[in-house]
Amino acid sequence: MDARRIRGVAAALVAVAVTALAAACGGGGDSAGTTAGSGEPAPAATGEVRLGFFPNITHSTALVGVEKGFFTKALGSGVTLKTSTFNAGPAAIEAVFSGAIDATYIGPNPAINAWEKSKGQAIKIVAGAASGGVYLVVKPEINTIEDLKGKKVATPQLGNTQDVALRYYLDEKGIKTDTKGGGEVSIVPQENSLTLQTFATGDIDAAWVPEPFASRLIQESGGKILIDERDLWPNKQFVITHLIVRQEWAKEHPDLLKKLIEGHVESTAYIKSDPAGAAAAVNKQLESLTGKPLKPEVLDTAFKNIEFTNDPIASSLIGSADHAIKVGLLQPVDLNGIYDLTVLNQILAAKGETAVTDK
Repeated sequence: MDARRIRGVAAALVAVAVTALAAACGGGGDSAGTTAGSGEPAPAATGEVRLGFFPNITHSTALVGVEKGFFTKALGSGVTLKTSTFNAGPAAIEAVFSGAIDATYIGPNPAINAWEKSKGQAIKIVAGAASGGVYLVVKPEINTIEDLKGKKVATPQLGNTQDVALRYYLDEKGIKTDTKGGGEVSIVPQENSLTLQTFATGDIDAAWVPEPFASRLIQESGGKILIDERDLWPNKQFVITHLIVRQEWAKEHPDLLKKLIEGHVESTAYIKSDPAGAAAAVNKQLESLTGKPLKPEVLDTAFKNIEFTNDPIASSLIGSADHAIKVGLLQPVDLNGIYDLTVLNQILAAKGETAVTDK
């Protein structure tokens, strides 16, 4: 099977009608810099950008960008940044489809679902953000995958990236599951904050979750790592978070698209140059969003478990789609065109950095 001929998402995953959206993501043009043909400086951008992300360490690019003001600086004084937070990808995609947000940080599988559901009209992936930082954390008495039979394992939401990863891994091991909590292993989709409670009380036995929830399950409730998802991918790299935009918005506001990605690139550069400062900024945002900062030991461990990168690691997106097919959550869809890295590569080139690819 052609790696880019992949079957579409089950209708139950995103129960939202897709409105008519523009077919192209406006990445090029000369909307920034000077007004075409006049030699005069282009007018400052105005309006607002509505950005979504999760209160997860895997979304640190967004958290740092907000806390340190990189997005606000890039957008300029005439543009208002409005943010929304989500627990998992399907909810964020619903917000994209409804027009409630213009862009969001999100995992691979919900992005694939959005692409298929809209027949390639709703979204574009415009930058990578993070790789790694996902684990299967289990109770101390569980030592093998076989030990999970008859047990309950949590994921953030049905059809989200971790949910697909867990179902695929169990299927590869010959362990049966279903989407109703049955099978040899019962998969329980629930919010990550609830998973912290149910793991502590013994209502679940394991969880396939991103940071910082994996480290919290270990340090606060005595869990242990059974699977590091990095070990399941070539070069130990896989996309856990990337930045997508609504095509209609991107076409109408190429100037704001460029400024948003500039803020993204600036945030990524800061994380790489000052990990300690970035971690502190992340914790301030988490405290603001959730009412409670992470403990220093959780923050330190979780932050070190993730690679922050502008590279979307496109090959792993194809792999994630293949996995979703195997577990019955996806049917054929052509992913050609899901990426538009034009603006990102223009910005990277201006900084003397290496271009990223959609291959």
